[in-house]
Formats: sequence, structure tokens, C-alpha cells
Amino acid sequence: MSTPPATQSLAFRVMRLCRPSFHVDTPLLLDPSDLILGEDIFDDPLAATHLPSLIDTHLTNPIDSSDLSYRSRFLLQTPFDSFGLTGLLVLPQSFGAIYLGETFCSYISINNSSNFEVRDIVIKAEMQTERQRILLLDTSKTPVESIRASGRYDFIVEHDVKELGAHTLVCTALYSDGDGERKYLPQFFKFIVANPLSVRTKVRVVKEITYLEACIENHTKTNLYMDQVEFEPAPNWSAKILKADEHKSEDNSPSREILKPPVLVQSGGGIRNYLYQLSLSSLGSAQSNVLGKLQITWRTNLGEPGRLQTQQILGTPITPKEIELHVAEVPSAINLDRPFLVHLNLTNQTDRELGPFEVWLSQDDTLDEKAVMINGLQTLELSQLEAFGSTDFYLNLIATKLGVQKITGITVFDKSEKKTYAPLPDLEIFVDMH
Repeated sequence: MSTPPATQSLAFRVMRLCRPSFHVDTPLLLDPSDLILGEDIFDDPLAATHLPSLIDTHLTNPIDSSDLSYRSRFLLQTPFDSFGLTGLLVLPQSFGAIYLGETFCSYISINNSSNFEVRDIVIKAEMQTERQRILLLDTSKTPVESIRASGRYDFIVEHDVKELGAHTLVCTALYSDGDGERKYLPQFFKFIVANPLSVRTKVRVVKEITYLEACIENHTKTNLYMDQVEFEPAPNWSAKILKADEHKSEDNSPSREILKPPVLVQSGGGIRNYLYQLSLSSLGSAQSNVLGKLQITWRTNLGEPGRLQTQQILGTPITPKEIELHVAEVPSAINLDRPFLVHLNLTNQTDRELGPFEVWLSQDDTLDEKAVMINGLQTLELSQLEAFGSTDFYLNLIATKLGVQKITGITVFDKSEKKTYAPLPDLEIFVDMH
């Protein structure tokens, strides 16, 4: 904090406005019975019968407030004394720690320490960071008319902290002193903004499903209670949070849906993990690897709010599929050496016409005979597909081996573009006797 010169009549005083803290009584208080009883007192039946008379005088006699020896100052008077909380609240004695995402609120008083009145005071308060300078208060259009001798003028400013690092609260006053001389008073109040938490993310793709894991770590010296940790997906993406199974009675509780308890992230390195399942909301619409961002809101022990938003979270670049081939239906009973039909669906996921197509079972490099083969013509012809269109078709197959077998290598070939698409994943079936 800068000190005003001795020639100045005015001076700024700044106090940070924030929630008070609990006053904690640090001396260890104890129960009188702990001084005269051992842990094995109830092992002896005879001693246990004399227990009431032994401690009666210590527990029932009221404390004499006129006793100046303070002999009972370390004794528990009520069960709540063991918490160490006196019931008093303590106002902040300094700026304290200021974190990103909080609202900096300050009570500013400009005092007239001279013996005469000052007039026409123009007051400005600005927040200066490494990147910008933000005006918080300006009385240029409506100057303060006067401040009497030994008087003061008070005001409150607020600023949403959105940057890390050094911040400077710049307070200036332009005024006329008792001699009519116009004077200028600048004062600077510096503080550092720290990061309250860190967010680490991991993106994994499992069988064409994208999973986002977010790990939130508390770097403050107080507990943080998470009101909301919400993932805002990028356009054409949708997100669903995945949670562990909860007790059925809790899931069906109406009050639990209305009054959701905040999630505690303990001070000094406490960690909380969140898992989201992401999926494309429309076919072939992901044109970048941007998945979205996290919105995080929290409160401290006495309800001081905070809010952070992460940068855009990036995932693995997605190449939209031109076609989608999937199995619609498989017969429930498949017999050895008996033909059966597999119902398939082919979808065009582009905005142009594709095809015509050929469908076949690709051959692997091994010389072993396949357990499932095409029955009849080895190639199935399919007509063209219009943009975003689909078609259903049946593949006539026959199984040559008993037990659990796999249908492998169902492949689609575009005749016009001379392009072979990736085969359908293996499909397991059970082959029974006739």
C-alpha cells in the first residue's frame, strides 16, 4: 500500500469485504472425569459402583464466576466446548488470500485529516492487471461536494476476478483544499490473485464412444463445496455424467432431487473426479476436435461464492464415417448345415449419393475353413444410397461348426469410387444340432 504525502489533506483507507470466519479457542479443554478415571474403570465391578460418588462433586458443582484463580478455565462446561468454537465471528484483519473466480469486494474510505474543509472531490477507483485497467468508480460527472474537517466519504467497489497474478487497486482523488488549491492524490493497493483449484482432464475413445475424465484439486486452505460441475458440450455434441450406483431409497427421495447436497473437496489438495460420456448429436457433424468446457461453481465454509470456466477441452480428431453398417437382427436358433438369414442395415452418413455397393465375406490369411460362410452367391449387389439414406438387406449364411462361432469379415465395397470400407466387427453366434 502506498502512503500519501504529508502535504495531502486526504487519504484512502481500504478494507476488504468478505465473510467473517469462526473464532476458534485453541487451548485444549478436557472433561474432569478424564483426570481421575482410567480406561479400565469398568473392568472392576466394585470401582464401577462407586463411580457416581467419585465424580459427582466435579461434575455437579456450578462454576463460580467470581473465582479469580481460573481453576476451571480448561474444563469442558458443555459438550459443545469440545469443538473449540466460541460462537464468535472474526472480521478479516487483512486482504487475505484472493482467488481466481471470486468477487473482490472492498470498502473504501477517503478521510480528511486536515483542520479545514475540502471541496469538489473527484474520486476514481480502478483495478489494474497485467492485461487491462477496469474502471470501478468515477465521480467526475457528480463530484463529492465537500468533506468536513476530520470527516470522511465511504463507498464500496466490486470486481469479478478473472485473471491470475498481480492486481493493483488504484484510488485517486482530485480536490480543492482550504486555500482553494487544486490537488491530486493517487494511492495504490497491491495484491496477488492465486488459482483456487486445478482441473486435469483425460479424453479416451472406447468403441467409438468418447469419455471425458475431469480431476478437480483444491489448492486453497479452506474446504470447497461444489455446487455445480457441469460440462457444456460443443455444438453437435451431447454429454451425460456417469455416477456410481446409489442406494435405491436415496434415488427415489423427492427432497434429494430438490435439495442436492454440495460435494466437498477438502482443503490442501483434496481431489474429486468426474466422468462424462460424450456422443455426437447428429450424423457426421463433428468438424473439429473441440469437445466443450467445464463450468465450476463452489462455496467456502461460510458461503463465499466462486466460479470458474475452463478453456475448450480438445479430444481426438474425429473423421466422420461415410457409411454405417450394423446388424439389425440375428436368428435366435441357428442349426448346423442349415441356411439362416442375418438382417443388416446400411446407412449413408454423407450429404451426397453413394454406391452402388457389393457386400461379401472377406477371406483371412489362414488356410482353415471358416465356421460361417455365405450360402449361394458370394457377392451381394446393393443399389445406390441417396444422401443420409439407408437400406435393409439380408445375408444368406450357413454354419459348418458347432458351438460358439464368429461371423467375421462382412465387408462393403463402393463400386463407383472403388473403395473398400472397414469390415463389420465380429459377431458371435451359437450353432446347435438339428
